[in-house]
Amino acid sequence: MSSDKVRRSAASKVIDLRNVSKIYGRGEAEVRALDGIDLAVPRGEFAAVMGPSGSGKSTTMNIIGCLDQPTSGSYLFNGVEVGGLDRSQRALLRRNYLGFVFQGFNLLARTSAVENVELPLIYRGMRQAERRSLAMEALERVGLAGRAGHTPAELSGGQQQRVAIARAIVTNPAVLLADEPTGNLDTKTSGEIMTLLVDLNRSRGITVLMVTHELEMARYASRVVEFLDGRIASDSAVQKAA
Repeated sequence: MSSDKVRRSAASKVIDLRNVSKIYGRGEAEVRALDGIDLAVPRGEFAAVMGPSGSGKSTTMNIIGCLDQPTSGSYLFNGVEVGGLDRSQRALLRRNYLGFVFQGFNLLARTSAVENVELPLIYRGMRQAERRSLAMEALERVGLAGRAGHTPAELSGGQQQRVAIARAIVTNPAVLLADEPTGNLDTKTSGEIMTLLVDLNRSRGITVLMVTHELEMARYASRVVEFLDGRIASDSAVQKAA
């Protein structure tokens, strides 16, 4: 066992998938999207997930995000068996512990940046004054305090993704799940977004799990997990330049 795997097994696990499989269909139509994977992510890690289409990485992210459930195996979040939670409890886990960032930003078009960031706090039933204060803090954290009143149409792609990240972190999540966060951005802006994610990971201790097809983006992470045919093909620490 390599030293980085020893380190991960000894660290406190926020995400722990044990012999997880996911099967769709039956008989000749059966598709084994995941085939008995084990994946542990320590608290505070930044891990990149890679692999071709159909390799199982999106299925894994959906299970971790409580958007899907495994056919067999166990998923523990902070030591709690997620399979033992009912639908409302899984929704609370998503709401209180997970933040999501998507390739397409998923912002409300006619709503200002600060109002977009407030949305998760509305679902929590938070009072308007308190949620506005927290949303403004989140926008300042991503460098967009001066764009709080702008709608998505008035923002660049990079600025829209920063709003999406602010929305994801406004609830102070334990884990940030990022699905191709730079997929719609140019190279320069992609680097800026990745630098922001690294800073959030290091300064706030948010665990980041990011799906990407781009090796250059994966190198910002501390660990790269590669999927192939429903299994983990490799799992290694990123070698940083001296």
